[in-house]
Amino acid sequence: MPRHHWLIALGACASVLMTEAPVRSQVAVPLTPKLNQEQLEEEGLKLIDDAIQLSRFQQYEWAIPRAKLATQLVPNRFEGWYILGTLLVQEEELEESIAALKRAKRLESSEGGIYSILGAAYFQSGEYELAVPELETALALGDESIEVLFDLGNAQLKLKDYNKAIATYERAVKQRDDFWPAINNIGLIYYEQGNLEAAIKKWETAINIDSTMAEPKLAVAVATYALGNQEKGLELAREALSLDGRYGDIEFLDENLWGENLLQATEMVFQTPSLQAVFEELTEKSFQPEEMEP
Repeated sequence: MPRHHWLIALGACASVLMTEAPVRSQVAVPLTPKLNQEQLEEEGLKLIDDAIQLSRFQQYEWAIPRAKLATQLVPNRFEGWYILGTLLVQEEELEESIAALKRAKRLESSEGGIYSILGAAYFQSGEYELAVPELETALALGDESIEVLFDLGNAQLKLKDYNKAIATYERAVKQRDDFWPAINNIGLIYYEQGNLEAAIKKWETAINIDSTMAEPKLAVAVATYALGNQEKGLELAREALSLDGRYGDIEFLDENLWGENLLQATEMVFQTPSLQAVFEELTEKSFQPEEMEP
């Protein structure tokens, strides 16, 4: 399971603001000599609030320009840089987001949320060594959310720091025992360590939590096949791919943090004739035109 795409918690930034400005249709601010510093700051904070409100409706194309203008009006307030960096992470503008978040961190080094988002940005950039200390700092500053723990565990997994990753995932599961992505990823680690039976137990736990998830079911299928029960493994693999055909793509599995050993075993399963037929069916479905309603 990759890093989540639902960590963007803009309420932390909103709580810092003392204004509750409504969302406005215009982003331009009249920069006239009559506007003093106090007025500029007020306008800047309103723009930050506008950006937060718009982001809640996923209107990022409107939110980002407001956040950028806010950083110009109140460049010494960390909130503008924080919200801008957060929005840019969401839009995967990672280089610019990292620069904004580093600016926010210089202005307010005690805000844990900045470190958590910066860690997420580093992770998405593939800079796992840089992601880990940012996420650890977020935890130390009190941002012990399940999202931060999951990001940290994923970064540790990518660095093959398996024992620390397992401990971090277990902290996440302790917060919420039905958080199947962390349980699933512990299974990924166990498989890479050669403990296939322990991996299967973790994946089966994840399946019991949410039986509609294809990833743990496919992982169980591959491990079952590798342990010699090929018929059962192939049956489970067909079920998993019927739930979500994306998991039939090795590159997609790699993006989902599957390790080298598990990927190699998966390739062997995918090469079997019965699964090749499944892939052909999935391909045919993807090219079938949608039926027009009368």
